[in-house]
Formats: sequence, C-alpha cells, structure tokens
Amino acid sequence: MERKTLIATISVFPAACLLLGLMLEGPAAAAVGLGRIIVSPSILLHDYLAVGGLAATLVNAGLCGLICCMMIMLLKIELNGPFIAAVYTVIGFAFFGKNILNIWPIFIGVKLYAMVQQVPFKNFALVAFFGTTLGPLFSAVAFGNWMNGSAALATAVLFGVSAGFVLPPLASHMLRFHDGYNIYNIGFTGGIIGSFLTALLRSFDFSVTAATDLSGDYHRFFFYLFLISFSAMILSGLYGDFRRKRRMIRSLRKIYASSGRLVSDFVRIGDIPSTLVNMGIMGYISSVFVLLLGGAFNGPVIGGILTVVGFAAFGKHPRNTLPVLAGVYIASLLKVWSGGSTGVIIAGLFGTTLAPIAGQYGILAGVAAGFFHLSIVMNVGVLHGGVNLYNNGFAGGFVASFLVPVFDAFKRNKES
Repeated sequence: MERKTLIATISVFPAACLLLGLMLEGPAAAAVGLGRIIVSPSILLHDYLAVGGLAATLVNAGLCGLICCMMIMLLKIELNGPFIAAVYTVIGFAFFGKNILNIWPIFIGVKLYAMVQQVPFKNFALVAFFGTTLGPLFSAVAFGNWMNGSAALATAVLFGVSAGFVLPPLASHMLRFHDGYNIYNIGFTGGIIGSFLTALLRSFDFSVTAATDLSGDYHRFFFYLFLISFSAMILSGLYGDFRRKRRMIRSLRKIYASSGRLVSDFVRIGDIPSTLVNMGIMGYISSVFVLLLGGAFNGPVIGGILTVVGFAAFGKHPRNTLPVLAGVYIASLLKVWSGGSTGVIIAGLFGTTLAPIAGQYGILAGVAAGFFHLSIVMNVGVLHGGVNLYNNGFAGGFVASFLVPVFDAFKRNKES
C-alpha cells in the first residue's frame, strides 16, 4: 500500500466523524457546540458530548484527526505504526479534552524546540502529536476563571508553549524510567510536566482540580458507529492481504509474537493489512469489555477505545492486552470502585499501556499489572489536577517501574 493510500485510509474515520457531525444538526448548530467545547477548561473528565453535544464533538474529533493527517502529508512523514497510534489517540481524546484550539500551543512549543536544536520539526512531530495530552493546560488557564481577558490568554499560551518546548528532551529521558514497558511514554512525561506546572499554579493560589462531566446519551449511536468502523478495518485488511497474495496468518503471527515493548511498530513487524485487521479486532475487544462491564459509550470511554485501536498498530494485540484487562476487572471486584463505572472502564482500556509486561513476562504478570494499575491510576491524578489527559500513562510509568525489576529478578532466578 502506497504512502498516500495509507494516509487516505487512516483519514477515513476522522473524515467520517466530520461529515456526520455536520449532517446530524447542520453546520450552524455544530459551530455553536464547538464554541462551547473550545472555551471549556477541558481538564479530566470533561466529556465533550456533555459540553457541546454529539454533532460538535464529532466535528472536533474529525478536525483534530484531519489536522494531524494533513501535517503528516505536508511534512512528508512516513505513516508507520507510531503515527497511526498518534492520530487515533488525538481523535480519541478529542472526545474529552483535546480541541482544535488547545492542541496548537503544544505544536508551537515543540516547533520552537526543533528550531532551537536546528533540526526539522518532523523529527519531533510524533512527540508533538502525543504531547497534546497537555492541551488542557492551555484551556484551564485561559478559561478557568482565574484571570480575565488578555492576561488569561497570554498566560495560557505561555504555559502551553512552555510545556510543548520541554516535551522532546524530557520524553527521551522518561523512557528510561519504565524501560519501554509503559507504551504511553508521553503520558508519563506529560504527568511529570503537568504536575510541575500545576504545582506552580497552585502556589499562586490557582485551584487546579479534576472534574467529572459525563454523558451517556449517545451510547447506541457509537455502538453502531464502532460496529461499522471496526468491521471496515478488518475487511480492508483482508482485501489488502488478498491483493498481496494472502500473507495474513504469517503476518499476524509475527505481530502476536511481539511483546509490544517500545518501540514495536506492527506495520514493520507484520504489514499494513495485518495491522488493520489487528486494529479492528482490538476495537471489538475494547467495545466488548465496555459492554460486559455494563458501561456506556461516553467521551472518555470512546477515547479509550480509539486509543487502543490506534496502539493496535504500535504495541497492543489480544495476547498482551487481555491479561491486563482481566487484572483491572478482578481488581474492581475486590476494591472500592464499581466495575461498571467510567473510572474503572477507562482504567482497563488505557491500562493496556502495560501490555508489554504481559507480552514479556506472561499472563499472570499482565494480570498483576492490571490489578495494581487500577489502584495507582485512581490516586495520581491529584498531582497534575487533570491537565494531563494521559493519566493512565502517568500511572503506568510508576506501575511498570515498580513491577518490571521484580519480574526481572524472578526471571533471572528461574533461568539460573
């Protein structure tokens, strides 16, 4: 599959979101809802379906995804597994925290860092895409009623651009902390940056506190949308494989043999058709997980599902994610959180950031990772106040850094 064809394939979902949003209520109504989304503080968990409605949220998700696809085209970037994951992660979080305004300060900050280092921006484009996890930092300062007018906007731009500027150097160092066993490395990095800047804001008496605003009004709509979308991915992959002399089984075996540890590009390990099939399968698995726990397809849950789908091109497959999902579910039965709550469901979906642990150390290790992850993720958000959207990536970094040395020690002892 040629580069332009692959970009067009990945652009289908955000384009469909945009067109659906415009058709459902009309451009005028969608624009009104989009305006409410743009001026919301956007910290966790601000469900844009509750803030702006269905049409506006779809438009926002579609535009955010297409902006990334356009940048990939203009910068002449090879669309591989990591960038597929980045695009779908941006789309997913455009349902609850990222919008067409707050992603730009992060992009500008990363661009400035590239200019200072005198390297092409495309070298840091992946960090910029994932780095939009800190978009709410801009929104919270600009629209959090702490300051008024131009002072709020100027301060918000300063914080957003500063966060983007320090992302590239910190991301490479934070990778060493968890040794690649936390797939959402930028989530951990964003948690450190968000905690640092949130502490600074709190020291000047600005209140940064996570909030919960959820909507379950569009559950049936997204049930059918996902059914169609994930089926289309699988069928596209099968059709592409048919044209490439039917190598699907062999390619999927290569993907499923991977631990998923960073950096695991499934487009290179397998091929594009098998990656598309894996994405569709992981979409189904994620959706079934939500339904089995009795959850609803609200903004954060949709974001979790689409992120898993994206990372099915970059580290996640059924063999290494199911143990983590099982661990989170078992934890919900024993701990104080209800298994059907949005918090537990997204802890499971995003908790698959720890899939490499199951891939490397086995099923029981993956279950243990999911079990501990639920406890950690429910307690670390207070540090950054919700301005880091990848809270599970932040928590996953701590879980991986704690468990991996222990598993390594037992593995060495068993082998000796």
